[in-house]
Amino acid sequence: MSSVEQFTPTVINLTASAVDKVRALKSEENNGDLKLRVFVTGGGCSGFQYGFTFDELVADDDTVVEVEDVAVLIDPLSYQYLVGAQVDYEEG
Repeated sequence: MSSVEQFTPTVINLTASAVDKVRALKSEENNGDLKLRVFVTGGGCSGFQYGFTFDELVADDDTVVEVEDVAVLIDPLSYQYLVGAQVDYEEG
């Protein structure tokens, strides 16, 4: 009997370090409603720029990815470039 392996792709992966950092920043701001917005801008000669910001508002067309108690927002234009991406945080 053969087994079938199921694969469920995730939109974006956050490492434990990234989740911890976002959690700490939310705590520093004393605002549990903050969500991490990940986006892509640019193109052209220098390629894409990846950006991060905090946002309290979720747009109707945002994709929301929840990892534990951290929510990540991705706008529809950035979505295609971020599918399967990993967000990590390193000191330094």
